[in-house]
Amino acid sequence: MAAKQAEQALVERWRDVLALHARTQCEIDRALHGHGLCASDFEVLDILAQGPGPGGCSYRVQEISEHVHLSQSALSRLVARLEKEGLAERGTCPEDRRGVRVSLTAKGRALHGEVLPVQRAVLARMLSDG
Repeated sequence: MAAKQAEQALVERWRDVLALHARTQCEIDRALHGHGLCASDFEVLDILAQGPGPGGCSYRVQEISEHVHLSQSALSRLVARLEKEGLAERGTCPEDRRGVRVSLTAKGRALHGEVLPVQRAVLARMLSDG
């Protein structure tokens, strides 16, 4: 009986985590909509902006996929859309000519700086313990 209750508590906790994630994702989507972004777009911009140096750095698409919860094909479509909007650019990978590296453009860096406080405010509100 105790094992069954522990299992049920674990399942309920997992469902609470999933519900919090879904609510937070929706809130981020709403907050960023006016800027032409969704939560996934922002996550990719945020990863690209975290690179060292004044201009950030470029990442292989596979490296980005390790940090976002998107399939490889969905991530490729997202990167293509960011590129079309002038927020990111793709280039060949110098260490592997078959690879593709993605980096922020000046426009992408400016938009990231503009929406960063918006996204962080949503996180603070949704994930605060109080």
